[in-house]
Amino acid sequence: MIHPASERSAAKTVRLEPLPEVADARPIDAAEAFRDLPGLALLESARPGRNARWSYLTADPVAVLAEPAVGGDPFVVARRLLARLAADAPARHAAAPAAPPFLGGLVGFLAYELGDALERLPPPPADEQGLSLLRLALHDWIIAWDRRTGGAWLAGRALDGDARRLERRLAEVRARLRERGHVAMVTSAHGEPDHELLFTSSLDRRAYEAGVEAVRQWVAHGDIYQANLTRRLAAPFDADPWPLYRRLRTGDPSLFSAYLDLGGGAPGHGSVLGSAPARPRAILSASPEPFLSVSADGIVAADPIKGTRPRGRTRDEDRRLACELLGSAKDRAENVMIVDVLRNDLGRVSVPGTVRVPRLCRLERTAAVQHLVSTVTGKLAAGRDAFDLLRVSFPGGSITGAPKIRAMQILRELEPTRRGPYTGALGWIGPDGAMATSILIRTLVADGTRLTLHVGGGITWLSDPAAEWDETVAKACGPLGAIGGREVGSE
Repeated sequence: MIHPASERSAAKTVRLEPLPEVADARPIDAAEAFRDLPGLALLESARPGRNARWSYLTADPVAVLAEPAVGGDPFVVARRLLARLAADAPARHAAAPAAPPFLGGLVGFLAYELGDALERLPPPPADEQGLSLLRLALHDWIIAWDRRTGGAWLAGRALDGDARRLERRLAEVRARLRERGHVAMVTSAHGEPDHELLFTSSLDRRAYEAGVEAVRQWVAHGDIYQANLTRRLAAPFDADPWPLYRRLRTGDPSLFSAYLDLGGGAPGHGSVLGSAPARPRAILSASPEPFLSVSADGIVAADPIKGTRPRGRTRDEDRRLACELLGSAKDRAENVMIVDVLRNDLGRVSVPGTVRVPRLCRLERTAAVQHLVSTVTGKLAAGRDAFDLLRVSFPGGSITGAPKIRAMQILRELEPTRRGPYTGALGWIGPDGAMATSILIRTLVADGTRLTLHVGGGITWLSDPAAEWDETVAKACGPLGAIGGREVGSE
């Protein structure tokens, strides 16, 4: 083993060291040792897949950005924050065939309505959840798990060049793992929920099917080719959301599972404001869909999902549904239209001629559903960075429609509640220019008073309103079933 002292001369402000004591631990179990710290963030690959190599754990951020910058660029302050961390490459270990792509930086989410700061849209519905348009926390340390090699790593980047401070921070992480980790991992068992969570929809069946028909008419009039109509399910909830995430992560595993602590919300019922502890708020995601990734050398990739069928109850039924999806002209047309949107978005900040579609309409499965997934790639142009990519691509085309802005304008008229984090993005951005984000679908939001889950689907002229409603019900079954909840009034 190479000890921390051996790398000080090579990289004082960027540290990377093996962490064998947690190599065999599940990230979700190791996170128990850090649950008392603010800003807990767990980004994990909860099932195998080609994008599922790395999982990350961090907490106790050194700064938090809770509002977008005023003016044309909402990420001005985010860039300044990120610049406070050392951006050097880590010293390489003989034991590490590849360093984790993320060694510290910004971790957080962008709400769907951040798109209002980037484009001209009608005013959004009233804010019922009190969540910001973005929350980006600056983390100077992370624990990374490599599913490919089975190794675990502790890494960090010095804040404002202070290498001694970084050394103390990493020592505190190691000490916490020694003192609390074993107990936390042993006692992390979770039982069933105390009571069934009953969710009601912002749009009932009749209203949602009317919305589908309205989108079809906009398509017939030539305004759009498709739009992604959604509805919100909500249940009263003011308890700790962490046990729900444990059940969600286990019951509906995904490539982009994530838990993001959002700090406290409103005080408890019957209390005087400020006299009671704030209720915990968090994002609990089991998303199967990546949004945008950028490597340190500027290679961009997006993997839009469009086209869905439920999993079959038998192997034969599963295959039949898969064949039906692969042969569906409507679903393939949806997917190809979104690919075109993303090609246009990436083309605005990529080197001309570098935007490619290496995969088109391949089949991918989760525990509850199966999807058509494509891949779009490009190379960032000189002078462009991950924030520029977000500005031209957010929100993602797969959860808005085509053309994107007109679809968003129409959806604003049809959806009675804000989307909030749903169909926004969650992930990390490093000071070396790398980024990885997911689209927040299959995602629960605990806002301190309720638990919400949005579901939706892409609507085209070929859409059948009844079938589109049934698809949203199927999409809700996975996450709701995992946490012991169900939708009422969905018949």
